[in-house]
Amino acid sequence: MDVNRRVIVTGAANGIGSAIARALAQAGWQVTIADIDADAAIKLAAEISGESSGSVSNRSIATAAELDVSCESSVKSLFAAASEPNTLPFTALVNNAGVQTWSPLTELSLADWNRTLSVNLTGCFLMTREFARSLAANRTGGDIVNIGSGCNRLAFPNLVDYTASKGGIEMFTKSAALELGPADIRVNCIAPGAIETQRTLDETGDYAASWAPLTPLKRIGRADDVAQSVRMLLEQPNGFITGQTLGVDGGLFSRAVWPEAY
Repeated sequence: MDVNRRVIVTGAANGIGSAIARALAQAGWQVTIADIDADAAIKLAAEISGESSGSVSNRSIATAAELDVSCESSVKSLFAAASEPNTLPFTALVNNAGVQTWSPLTELSLADWNRTLSVNLTGCFLMTREFARSLAANRTGGDIVNIGSGCNRLAFPNLVDYTASKGGIEMFTKSAALELGPADIRVNCIAPGAIETQRTLDETGDYAASWAPLTPLKRIGRADDVAQSVRMLLEQPNGFITGQTLGVDGGLFSRAVWPEAY
């Protein structure tokens, strides 16, 4: 295990976030599983550490932290704890926490709109700002990966708040990359396509049957497809990729509307 690599993954207690945490731990990262559901975060951290203990001399490589990314004081507290003496600072950040509301625009409540923007976009901003400040204090560079969506660039029906927030994340990624580049901080975005998780299964009865035929690779994605792409961006051999959005969608959102099958 490389004891100098420490990453925080937000919204990591389940779904794609948990797959990212597992993949990075398996690759030797010290992982902080940050989630508003503290009990679920603690459970996952224990599972990951237990699975890996034999190969790392029983050293825990996963820890849990209760975190509300939309709350400035919660975010500040997390980074304050990470800056204590004899504590390894974070060298990477994965902004994965997100929520959505299924609703037509004309029926969407202001409360739901504010909640989605606060978690998805404001949370991404708060985490990035405090992470960059912590790196500046330690005079080190680092990496940030933001988890976007296919609706970074394409509109999704009945998901106006989610689509607006993810579109914002794409441009935030570019802006942050420009400003943080001189400090050797790389900022990139991953835009997943049709990925099978418990949430997407709950939303669509037969998820694979619905989405695989529309995807050029003729299958739906797995959470680990996203996780391994995150790992790739965090472990760039030359560290020269920044301000970019990588579609992990099997070609789904490269497909234009066309009158004939192709």
